Amino acid sequence: MKTSETPQIRSALLRYRVMAYITGTLLVLLVCVGMPLKYLGHYDAVVMWTGMPHGFLYMLLLITVYDLGRRVEWTWTRMILIGLAGTVPFLSFVAERSARIDVNAKIAAAEKAEASA
Repeated sequence: MKTSETPQIRSALLRYRVMAYITGTLLVLLVCVGMPLKYLGHYDAVVMWTGMPHGFLYMLLLITVYDLGRRVEWTWTRMILIGLAGTVPFLSFVAERSARIDVNAKIAAAEKAEASA
């Protein structure tokens, strides 16, 4: 990774983080609020208003995961696991933190290597 790519990587990381938080929040609302209301209270409006957006935004999350992973040279396994984290409530927040730490470490290592060269 070159330091000249750092702005594009930071941009890709920001896009991924935004999508991870939005997708994760919608999934938590869907599972923890919408599903109980639908099956216990017979009120399905919350599922309707969070389920469809979560599905569409999850597709965008997968695109941002691929974009970021390609830029920082993640393995396919890591990209798939981070993408799948958007299907488990609260796990997208854990995956986002892991990805952010990894990407920031790679950026710091590239900047350190270039500074010492």
